[in-house]
Formats: sequence, structure tokens, C-alpha cells
Amino acid sequence: MKQILISLFFIAFFYSSGQIEYPITEKKIVTDVYFDTKVEDPFRWLEDDTSPSVKSWIKTQNELTFSYLQQIPQRVILKNRLENLWNYEKIGTPFKEGEYIYFYKNDGLQNQYVLYRKKEDQDEEVFIDPNEFSEDGTIALTGISFSEDGSLLAYSISEGGSDWRKVIVIETINKNIIGDTLLDIKFSGISWNGNDGFYYSSYKKPTNSVLSDKTDKHILYYHKLNTLQKNDEVIFGQKEKFRYVSGYITKDQNYLVISASNETSGNNLYIKDLKSHNAELVQITYNFDTNSYIVHNIRSKLYISTNLNAPNNKLIVVDANDPHLENWVDCIPESNNVLTISKGGGYFFANYFEDANSKIMQYKYDGELVREVVFSGKGYVSGFKGKEDQKEIFYNFSNYITPRSTYKYNVETGNSDLYWFPKIDFNSNNFITEQHFYISTDGTKVPISIMYKKGVKLDGNNPTILYGYGGFNISLKPSFSVINAVWLEQGGVYAVANLRGGGEYGKEWHDSGTKMQKQNVFNDFISAAEFLIKNKYTRSKYLAISGRSNGGLLVGACMTQRPDLFQVALPAVGVLDMLRYHTFTSGAGWAYDYGTSQQSKEMFEYLYKYSPVHNVKKGIEYPATLVLTGDHDDRVVPAHSFKFAAHLQDKQKGKKPTLIRIETNSGHGAGTPVSKKIEEAADVMGFILHNMNR
Repeated sequence: MKQILISLFFIAFFYSSGQIEYPITEKKIVTDVYFDTKVEDPFRWLEDDTSPSVKSWIKTQNELTFSYLQQIPQRVILKNRLENLWNYEKIGTPFKEGEYIYFYKNDGLQNQYVLYRKKEDQDEEVFIDPNEFSEDGTIALTGISFSEDGSLLAYSISEGGSDWRKVIVIETINKNIIGDTLLDIKFSGISWNGNDGFYYSSYKKPTNSVLSDKTDKHILYYHKLNTLQKNDEVIFGQKEKFRYVSGYITKDQNYLVISASNETSGNNLYIKDLKSHNAELVQITYNFDTNSYIVHNIRSKLYISTNLNAPNNKLIVVDANDPHLENWVDCIPESNNVLTISKGGGYFFANYFEDANSKIMQYKYDGELVREVVFSGKGYVSGFKGKEDQKEIFYNFSNYITPRSTYKYNVETGNSDLYWFPKIDFNSNNFITEQHFYISTDGTKVPISIMYKKGVKLDGNNPTILYGYGGFNISLKPSFSVINAVWLEQGGVYAVANLRGGGEYGKEWHDSGTKMQKQNVFNDFISAAEFLIKNKYTRSKYLAISGRSNGGLLVGACMTQRPDLFQVALPAVGVLDMLRYHTFTSGAGWAYDYGTSQQSKEMFEYLYKYSPVHNVKKGIEYPATLVLTGDHDDRVVPAHSFKFAAHLQDKQKGKKPTLIRIETNSGHGAGTPVSKKIEEAADVMGFILHNMNR
């Protein structure tokens, strides 16, 4: 204890004097040779998450970081406001299973959402409360799957934010557990075969480190109820290696559908007729460069959403008896906007993403347009799912300054009625959302959304957060965040750039930010920052950049390429070592977006040129940096963040802090308790404002 107090005294001294004394991270040089280039990796030892030395390093870094953060006066004010604003009832989209309507609800500050249910005209009851799983809220309910008649439920839980799941089966009538808990399931859905059992996918669990060891052979299993998991039948993936495999049964229980992939984009699609005892597995697509998924069937008629020969997606129909490409017929053709399909009440609902906002069209199963669904304002709409016989289904609407509300939609009349609206201490009318299009370095037009409080002067003096992602075909959709709302209340500007690499404009937009075009993403983000400065929303001394996961890579690359442009950098759970990312957990599956350092000399040189870990230079003043990660992140292993922080602390010039905040018993983000989210948000916003002298 005495040693800790002395340590904290010196930390406080260096903090007050404006200069931080960083713990010395030992260098143990490891040299790799890529083609004809030698690359030193002095902090390789930080990759060993089982090492006592690494655990000690984490403890020392957190002592420094939290002693710094706790002395920021704005932090307490921000935390109190976050708790107050967060403390409102939140209700998820209702859905029907069996005789019940189910929905998630959070009373306000509960760490995890609770699953409720009710019968028509009866009071609601708690069905599953994940807050009872653990005292600190770090065990989360991460997935549910009901049998078709609603009498059985298989639900999955995550402990400490891990991607490894446990699956528990209960009878819904009395919540009695059936059989044993299934263990070590990862990246898996659950699909019931009647009430007999279900399909799921997983890897062989690593024997050394479950957090960082490679997992790259995904297998589809069938679990029969009341049998041992070790006896589960292997359905697919044993003979040929695939990194991602999923399987599900169609709603009529007639077909088993299997998707197999080696990377996060592109899949092969298979189908098996379960009505025929001797039916073979039939392969439908043979193209790992495109994605195809069966979204519905009517007897042997299959409806497939695909971007094969349709970069913005389309819906085709084909007979299951001969489902090959030459027999495909368009049902909902490709348009100029990216298409996502849902179904409910006997109709398809086409969610078009038009310049980063939703447009919903209702179609009959034969492809005939019924109507455009009318809702007020621009934003993102989700939902429009339900059973075939439901005449009323639900959808949600939100945008950056409008909290999510739920509507009941009549599929026959097209009428929408407000079902639930949040009672929150936030007045959207006091804030402004603008959408602009700026020009990136190569002339590409990129959308950006900018939010701020009415009355804020655009004089270049506003503290601003610029957020981006730019990868994996993921679109950044307008959605409300309590954290961002508190930032706007403080007079801050919040901006979201829809960069290449995402899915906002389809496959071509995605592909233009991958592999040896990845620099386009960084250029788009840097151009977004320059747009904000040019138009006097902010200037460099008041500009922070933020991103998570692939967005953490974005921040790391941009702050090392243009350290002069930003005052604060916040790379969270980032992919930061681009030469070795593919050697951990499921990282090899990200090669569609990144390429790997081993595939060619050209690809190695390209990755080496922007890899954040390898581009921290001695004697450069980098932005004030708060690296964020979780010590149990088994998707993007924390070693990425550890090594990046170690390089920054070793090489940073000047007094701007370079710290790392390591959340303990926490993973990549999913299932994080509300209490931890609030703590982190207060720390982050406090760090930003303090380093902008605001």
C-alpha cells in the first residue's frame, strides 16, 4: 500500500507540473523478416495475455491513467449528467412468439436489458433478467431463439464481454431448464428443428489462450435435446475448412440453409431438402466475392437477397429443385440505393439506404409494390418483422438528435400509430442536424452529418468530435446516443463521416476502401476534418477523432499520418498492428478488407506504410491520446492497444498525454454494463475537454 501511495504521489506531481512520467515498458526485440525487409517488434511480449508481466503492466498503466482522469474536474459533472439523462425507461421492439408478446426493457440505469413478456390484455412479467446473472452486470444475455411454436427457448450468455458463449435451454411455460448448458460456442446463431433440437456453430476451443489463440475452423453442429454436447452431430465444416459457418432451418421447417465463408465478406450458399430422407446438400452459389442469403421461402420457391451482379443488392426468386444461377429471376430489382430486406405480415419490406437515411417500400411476395411507408423526418428505421399472420407489426425510428421511438404498423392499411415514446430529459428541438457532402482527396463525394446545439456560433472555437468507421461493409446509421446528447448539451459539435469501406453505397463503396485502397478511408476521414475546419465548426486545437475496432485503426492511422490536424485522438479496441492482426483469434477472416502481410510483397509494403504500431515516430508531437481497450477482448485482442500505447509513450514529444484505459473483465463492447459505459464516457469526454482547455 505504501508503494502505491508513493506512486500516486509522483503521478499527481507530474500531472500538476504538466509533464507525465510514464512507466518504462521493457523492450525485448523480436525481429521478423517480411520478404526482404526486417521489422523489429520490441513490445511483442505484450501479446502474451497469460503472462504475469503483462498483468503487472496493465495494473501500472491503469494506475497512471485513472489517477490522471480522476483529477479532471469536468469528469464528475459529466458523469452525473450522464446518469441523470440515461435514467429513463427504454423499451425494445415487441415480437410475437407462441401466445406471448416479448420485448426488452430497461428501467433506466439497469446494467442489462430485461426480457419481458405478456399476453394480450394481461400485465407484463419478467421472463429473463440478466442483471441477476452477476452482481457487476458483466454477464450478458446475448442471443435468444424460440422454437417455432414458442414452447422452448435457447438463450446464450457472454461472461466478461467474451465472444465465447454458453447456451441454456428452457421451457417457456415454466422456465424450467432442459438438459445441460452447452459450452464454448462462438459466432453462432441458434436454429430449431421443431422441438427436437437445434443447429449451432463453433470452433475448437484453444488450449493455451482463449483470448488470443487463432480460431479459424468453424463447424456446424446439431444438438439433440437431452443428449450430451460431446455427442452432437457434425453437420458441415469437418472436411473442408471455413472460418465462418452458419446454418438455419426455414420457417416451414422444410429446408436446411447453410452459409460458409472464409472472410467477413463473401459466402457460398447451400440448401438441403429435409422432406426427402436421402436428399443431398446442394450448393447454390460458388462466389466468395459476393454475398447471398435466403430470406424467405414459400414451399419450394426460394427468395434470395444477393449482391451477385447487383452491387446494391436485389431480391431474386428461384425454385429449390433447381436453384442455380441461370434460373434466378428478379423479384425486387437492384436500384441506385442499397437494399436490405425484412418480412412480416405476409409482405416484404425493402429498407433502402438513401444518402445514409432510410426509405421503406412495402412489396407483395410477387414483387408488386404496395406503397412507400411514410414516417416523419430523416433518420434510420428498423423492424418490420413478424409472423405471416400478423396484421400489425412494429418498427423503430431514430436519428442523431431524436431518441428511438416505436410504431405499430398495419400492413393492410399502411397506417402507423405511435406505440411507445421515451420520456427523456432531452429536447430535440434545441439541436440541429445538418448533412453535407464534402470532396475527398481523389474527388470522391462523401456524406457527413453534423450535430450541434442551437445558438452555437460557427466561429472555429467549438470542441468537436469527429467519428468514423469505414470498413467491413458496415454503414453508420443515424441513431440516438445518450453519450452524444450530453456532449451536445455541453456546446460540443458531433460529426459522423460515412467513409468508403462502409456499406452506405453498396459493394463498390465497400471495395474502394479495402486492401490496397484502404488509404482512401484515411483520406476521407482527414478530408472530413479539413471540411469541419474550413467551414468553421472547429479548428485543430478543438478537434478530437474517435473510432472503435476498425474505427480504432482509422484513428490510429490518421493520427500518425496527420498528427498536426487533431488535438485529441481516441482509438478504441482498435486493429493497430497490421502486420500481425491475422495471427490472433478470428483475425485471418478480416483479410477481405485488409489483405495480409504474408500474401505478397506489395501487400506487406502497403500495410507497413500505414500500420499504426509501426508508424509512431520518435520526436513527433502526437495528439493527446487515450487508447481504450478491454482486457478480455477476444475479437480484437488488447495487445494491439498495448503495443500502440507503449510506442506512443516511448516516442511522444512534448507534454500532450498518451494514456491507455484498460477496462477489466470487459471485451469488445457487446454486453458492456451500463455502469461501465457511463464511467468510460465520463472519462473520455473529460479527457477531451481537459486537453482542449475547456
